[in-house]
Amino acid sequence: MAKMNPEDIKVILATDCGSTTTKAILIEKRDGEYRLIVRGEAPTTVEAPFEDVTKGVLNAVGEVEELSGRKLLDENEKIITPANGNVGTDIYISTSSAGGGLQMMVAGVVRSMTAESAERAALGAGAIVMDVIASNDKRLPHQQIERIRHLRPDMILLSGGIDGGTTTHVVEIAELISAADPKPRLGSGYQLPIIYAGNKEATEAVKQTLAHKVDLRTVPNIRPVLERENLGPAREEIHELFMEHVMAQAPGYRKLMSWADAPIMPTPGAVGLIIKIIADMEGIEAVGVDIGGATTDVFSVFRPEGSEGVFNRTVSANLGMSYSISNVFAEATLPMVMRWAPFHMDERDLRNRVKNKMIRPTTIPQSMEELIFEQAIAKEALRLAFIQHKNFATVLKGVQQQRTIADAFEQTASGATIVNMMSLDILVGSGGVLSHAPRRQQSALMLIDAFLPEGITRLAVDSIFMMPQLGVLSTVQKQAATEVFNKDCLIHLGACVAPIGEVKKPGPMMNYKINIPDGKVEGTLEFGQMKLIKLGFDEKGNPLKAKAELDPLKGFDLGHGKGAKFETELSGGVVGIILDGRGRPFILPEDDNTRVAKLKEWMLELDIYPKKALERL
Repeated sequence: MAKMNPEDIKVILATDCGSTTTKAILIEKRDGEYRLIVRGEAPTTVEAPFEDVTKGVLNAVGEVEELSGRKLLDENEKIITPANGNVGTDIYISTSSAGGGLQMMVAGVVRSMTAESAERAALGAGAIVMDVIASNDKRLPHQQIERIRHLRPDMILLSGGIDGGTTTHVVEIAELISAADPKPRLGSGYQLPIIYAGNKEATEAVKQTLAHKVDLRTVPNIRPVLERENLGPAREEIHELFMEHVMAQAPGYRKLMSWADAPIMPTPGAVGLIIKIIADMEGIEAVGVDIGGATTDVFSVFRPEGSEGVFNRTVSANLGMSYSISNVFAEATLPMVMRWAPFHMDERDLRNRVKNKMIRPTTIPQSMEELIFEQAIAKEALRLAFIQHKNFATVLKGVQQQRTIADAFEQTASGATIVNMMSLDILVGSGGVLSHAPRRQQSALMLIDAFLPEGITRLAVDSIFMMPQLGVLSTVQKQAATEVFNKDCLIHLGACVAPIGEVKKPGPMMNYKINIPDGKVEGTLEFGQMKLIKLGFDEKGNPLKAKAELDPLKGFDLGHGKGAKFETELSGGVVGIILDGRGRPFILPEDDNTRVAKLKEWMLELDIYPKKALERL
């Protein structure tokens, strides 16, 4: 791989090999800043009849060539490097989730401690975690052995015990894996990679148990002491093995790896990386979500008690908009989906529509009812995925936490979530149903209804899903990745202002004065109301900022304390500023007619769907 000085990188070609589509983007430095020039895509070719991932890459790059007028491929179908005038690229990089992505099992001693830390390491590296084996997971040894044999993961991450602690249990798990003698999913001619990231005192015993059967790698302990997680070394080793083993076995990947100027990353790992970099650079708290056909990934960076920033990723493998749509229905239940629809639908008709979407995943809604119904399902899929994320993004379990004199001596498996919606700065949505919604207002409302942000939160969507390529780009040219992320990738929707507080009876929640370019907007937000204040972009395409004086009434809070009046700056965007007076916790009216009337009122105020179409429903 050619090493280039980041300063010399002016032209960048990047691809993302997805399970169905390979996407290519061309970035160039023009007038002193990096910008997206064009984008191309083609079907992924990892399966029969092609069985060579590079074919799809060449097809997508060919489209970029055609659209940009820049010659990128030579007569031997090789990518031309470095760039010279209007020919070639300085670097070529790629991510991949083709062939099912990276599938892992993790094993640990205690399910809620070391095993959960191992799961966090694997998820953060971009893996789908197929199962978690733990000494206390209530399965008998023969059931655990059968499970390991049956799943055939790409690799296993084994952890357990703090450094210097007992070694018995972690060695017992190593013996289970040895007895299972697992075979890898891809390629029969090599040994299954296993990463050991547990108690260093047990390293020798684990080696004696496993080294002759598997490709064993050891890294520093994930949980060296109870109070601290050290996930970095394990994540790096997962990336290395992903390149070395998993990618190398998939058709055509060796060739693709020889082309790339940086290690190929798993797609979700790259998305997580760009979200973490942006959050750290701006010192903010961020939540990102990618809702796909089969899975929904949630990424977050929170800073509990002034920490440097804790990154978490979860994969809801059963919540998606096509292949997994029936699971969303089963888990959310019909009434929870239909509460978002301002009309009544026959239950049988509904279920037929869901099954149709499952067997024809590429279909798009053909009527207003179908669109509203699909977006209602998306809200529930996002809501459920976020609940799973909050349950997983917790403070370290098993750590002694002193709270009061009374419980100072109790050992608490605290598990309190670090997700704090009041301190969240930005919520970023990605995936077809959010990125390609006919109106941006629909994306904004889906995010608000699913995540229920509190206080003041910026909203954005990924324009054309280029976060994976920008994630891997950040490892070689961080400036290019962040400039393109902010200028071309993110579409700023605006800001949501949502006071929290118990509502005893309907009435005013907040007074506001907002200075927008057209003058001052002031008024009172009543409970149950939503209001939209238009605030767009300046001549350079940056979101306009508006000075605002917000005065929540007694009992209501916007993050500065109950009833605390304050001045702040609100960001605009394609949609503008949304004042959400529906209360937190948010409860829809129980009476059906009132619920439908309220939904229509909010949809009309925010211009979610055409007025005439709503009146017909």
